[in-house]
Amino acid sequence: MKKLCQKIITIVFVFFMQAFMPAFLPAYDFGLVTNINTGFGNSIYEDNDFDFDLTLWPRFSFLIGDDSGFIATAGLSFGVDDNNDFSFVPELLHTEFYKRFGVSEIKAGRFSYTDPLSFIVSGLFDGVQYLYTSHIGNFHAGVWYTGLLYKKNASITMTSDDMVGFLASLDFNDLSNTYFAPKRIFTSFGWEHPSLGELVHLNTALIAQVDLRKADYQYKYNNQYIILKAGLPVNNFLFEFGGSLELSQITGEENENGFALAAEAGFYWLFPGIYNSRLSFTGRITSGKSEGFCEAFNPITSKYYGYILKKKMSGISVFTVDYSRRLNPSMGVSVTTAYFVRNDLGTIAGYPLAFDSDGYFLGPDIMTRLVWSPASDLQFNLSGGMFLPALGNANPKEKSLWRAELTVVMSVY
Repeated sequence: MKKLCQKIITIVFVFFMQAFMPAFLPAYDFGLVTNINTGFGNSIYEDNDFDFDLTLWPRFSFLIGDDSGFIATAGLSFGVDDNNDFSFVPELLHTEFYKRFGVSEIKAGRFSYTDPLSFIVSGLFDGVQYLYTSHIGNFHAGVWYTGLLYKKNASITMTSDDMVGFLASLDFNDLSNTYFAPKRIFTSFGWEHPSLGELVHLNTALIAQVDLRKADYQYKYNNQYIILKAGLPVNNFLFEFGGSLELSQITGEENENGFALAAEAGFYWLFPGIYNSRLSFTGRITSGKSEGFCEAFNPITSKYYGYILKKKMSGISVFTVDYSRRLNPSMGVSVTTAYFVRNDLGTIAGYPLAFDSDGYFLGPDIMTRLVWSPASDLQFNLSGGMFLPALGNANPKEKSLWRAELTVVMSVY
């Protein structure tokens, strides 16, 4: 009886392959992206700091008819961690099913979402999103969960408990406590108009985040964001302005409510020509702890600014000047300088600050990058930079940090 069932299953499988696969194969797409990164420089604790990382991204996608499809991407990272130990991290990346209904579209799975300001919540998340396109703008509504993501790539450090879990070493014998990101859920409702009045690009969103951790944690942090960003193109110039109001609720031994503020402004100048170049200036400001006024702005995901310093947008201001230029069709170069200023004496901690520091100006973070792509499936990225605390007053006697990196990206189709 068992052998008979196996034969029947085999016959059905072969029939399916012969009948349906010829129609499906043209729509399949396989690929593999290899990322090799090596870096050398100094760190806070040592003068010679070397790291190496190899990441493989196998990719698979196929169409299901003309208006729907499926995408799946995995990640396998090999490297040397901060303790000079070998590390291996498997991860499920972009995995999405989508379906279009005329001017509407629905997505489900693990796919990317970024808020209008790009530093409140950004990355791959598990969820469902509905999008609608009309003559009065593009609308979206979605809900996402973070508790199944790899913590280092999700980068969610909203509370001290989140940070403790984020810094814990990965242990394959205790994946539930060392691999996954904090259990949070967030929703987003947004509207975007690409050219309101044939002049202004508007992008708005309402985001609400709920802490789903168990009650045995020290406290829970829930919050909401109201976000608005506007862009005004004028010939070869682009002006951008944006801001956000955060409302927070802390539940624990004592319940607290508060609010925080964030704002940004940008100026972009495109130089037309055979090889375009661009000069930009951006300023981003987030509130810090202010007794009796507001709290420190707290983004859901930690997007770090600076090549060396790498601070998230909480209680800090970052003023950036960037110049980029294409040298020829296959090569480009950019130079970026970011100056960091803390907005209070309590939110920002760690390098380069001393325990009793009362200065606000941290110093400049300078980076240059050369990108060479001799073929469509091969790219070399050489970058280097330094952070100079001596050009600030927060701790000018702290040592400077520097770093150089080489990244090679190869695609196999």
